[in-house]
Parts: sequence; C-alpha cells; structure tokens
Amino acid sequence: MQAVYPYFIVLTGIILNAVPVSLICSCAGIYFTPVSQYFHVPKAVFTGYFSLFSITMVFFLPIAGRLMSKFDLRAVLSASILLVSLGCLAMSRTTAIWQFYVCGFVMGVGMPAVLYLAVPTLINAWFCKRIGFNIGLCMAFTGIGGAIFNQLGNSIIQSAPDGWRRGYLTFGIIILVVTLPFTIFVVRSHPSDLGLQPYGADRSPVNTQTDKAINKEEDKSAAKPTDKGITAHQALRTPAFWSLVIFCALITMNQTVYQFLPSYAASIPSMAAMAGLIASSCMIGQAIGKITLGFINDRNMVLGLVVGISSGLIGIFLMWAFPTHRILLLLGSFGFGFVYACTTVETPLLARSVFGTLDYTEIYARIQMAGSAASAVAAILWGIIIDRPHGYAILFTLSALIMVVALATGSLPLVHGRREGSLYT
Repeated sequence: MQAVYPYFIVLTGIILNAVPVSLICSCAGIYFTPVSQYFHVPKAVFTGYFSLFSITMVFFLPIAGRLMSKFDLRAVLSASILLVSLGCLAMSRTTAIWQFYVCGFVMGVGMPAVLYLAVPTLINAWFCKRIGFNIGLCMAFTGIGGAIFNQLGNSIIQSAPDGWRRGYLTFGIIILVVTLPFTIFVVRSHPSDLGLQPYGADRSPVNTQTDKAINKEEDKSAAKPTDKGITAHQALRTPAFWSLVIFCALITMNQTVYQFLPSYAASIPSMAAMAGLIASSCMIGQAIGKITLGFINDRNMVLGLVVGISSGLIGIFLMWAFPTHRILLLLGSFGFGFVYACTTVETPLLARSVFGTLDYTEIYARIQMAGSAASAVAAILWGIIIDRPHGYAILFTLSALIMVVALATGSLPLVHGRREGSLYT
C-alpha cells in the first residue's frame, strides 16, 4: 500500500483536472453561441456569467485555502465538487439569463479548491520526490480533457434546438459520477491518515522481527510529518511573497494571449483556415509543457523557469516574424504553449520552494488571487489592444515584455533564497 497509494492520489489529481476543470473551464466556450441565440441576447450578456464566475473565485480563493488547511480535504473537496456540479446541473434548467449568473456564482464558490489548490496540496502532502513531474502530469489533463469533452459537448448541443440543456445536464452528471468517488474514498489529507509515509521519504531498514513489530506500532500511531517553512502571516511580510504575486499576475495575464491566437491567424488572409490548428497546437504544447517543466523543476527550478519562458519568447517571435509560414506559425503556437504551462506548474512549485509546506495552501491561495484577478481583466485589455492599428504587433510586444519581467520576478526569490539558505525544497 505504501508504494501504490500515492499513485491513487496522482490519479485523483488527473481526474479533477480532466473532468470538473475541463468541463467547466475548458468547455465553456462551446455554449456561448447556442445559449445566447436561444435567449436572443448578445454574447457579451450571456458570457458575463463567466466573468462573475472568475471574480467570485478571486474572493473565495483565500477562504478555500484556509478551509483546506484546517479541515479534512475529503470534506472540502467533496463539498466543492457538489457546488460545481449543482451549478452546472442548474444551468440545464434555466429560463432567464440572470439565472446563469447565479449558477456562475455557485460554481465560483466551489471551483477555487478544485482548479487551483487541490493538486498542489495533495502532491505536496503525498510526495517528497517527483513533485514537479506529478503536478505537471495532473495539470496536463486540463487540455486533454478539454479536447475530448469539447467534441462530446458539441455533439450533444447539436442534437436538438435546446441541446445545450442536455449538454449542461450531461456535464453535471459526469462531474458527480466520476469525480465524487475519488474525493470521498481516495483523498486523504496526509499519508499518516492511513499510517503511511510520503513517497520518497527516508525509511529506516527493518531487519528483524522485533524491528518489524516496533515499526508496526509506530505506523499505527503515525503523526503528521513535520512540515518545514513559514506561516502565511510571516510570508505576507516578505519581499519574496510580493515578487511571486507579481509573477503570478504577469504569467496569468500572458496566458490569456492564447485566446487571441485564432483571431490572429484569421486576420491573415492566407492563414484564416489555420485558426483552429493554431489553437490545437498551443493546447498540445501546454500539455507536453506541463509534464516537461514538472520534470525539469524537480532538478532545477530556475532552469524550469528559463525553459518555459524562453519557449514562449521564441514562440511569440515565430508567430510575429513569420505569419504566412504555416509550419513556423504552428511551431510558434506550440512554443507558446510551454509558457502557458508555467501558470499552473511554476507558480505552485515556486510557492513551495520559497515558503515551504508549513502553511502552503493558504500562502499559495493568496498568491493565486493575483492570477485570478489578472485573468479577469486581461481578456478585456487584449481585446481593446487588438482592435487598434497594429494591434497584434502591440500584443506580441507586450507579451514578450511581460515574460521577461515574469522571469525576473519568479527567479529573484529563488536566487536570494538559495544565497540566504532559506529555500525549503
């Protein structure tokens, strides 16, 4: 059980990203047109529910972090899944647009623990080694799940004039049936809850029957492993915390550039047919990037940052400099996928490395608030910019500058911490 159970935790992280996160976040766009047409309202009126959803997450992130650090993760995550699925199921029965806003608020209360906190918290608790790789592996399934469920959702939506109702109903049921068994029966806050140790923890060899008996008694009364690090209150008073807040905001703002890559391709007459492919190429890049960056970060955190952001810079250059070259355009979007991956891989790993695991969930939740807020305003900002003359040139220039500053703000706490001997990896 010691050797196997940590991988059930990884499987739980994969399910959380492949099912509720993908269905609610990655597949939201397939409903924008059919629902707005059904209710005869502009898309902006309907999609406002998603903005409310994002804003709600900003405010409930620190609450979710505090609940996860104080209470059993099974209870917190199961309650979160219930709220998310309830909101999705309720959307299938709506009769007015304002009701979508209510559903968006309900899902915004439940989603922060699932989207941002569950995987880093579980992997940090259950693994002492290969933490980066396993976080990256779990997060990669956001894109994989999105690719699968977008197709399924489209088929259901097109099956009837109000097929979107069946879509929301199906998605809500899938979230409940697939995810809830994992949060109830598999999730444990700490390995010691089952008398186990984290994967990769040092264990003394047991050579005799007496040693085995003693070890068995110790396992029965195993206490929570000693966490290293500082409290959230202490972290808030450090320059490193605010440096990572800036990093999180910038890298998340840069991630939203992805939403405008299909529009960029469509704005080039000879590349208009590439709009779908450029989005798919970026999604493949972010899925591979999450696993790759996780693997690299297990060995060198600064190198992981450099690889992710350098790939994004090269990607931006290729898309901007060779807009009519199909292969280079796709390679550019693929490279940008790596810096897209930094959002959900680098940020939690940086928080753990700099501040430790003592109060990790609360610290990371507070840092991620900046990312959620940046995401809520970035899409509007980029939309305004691309409507201006030479808008995409401005977009790509700002994206490159943001990545350079993000590299600095993400690296400084690591370099300073290593020099001062205050890193907790």
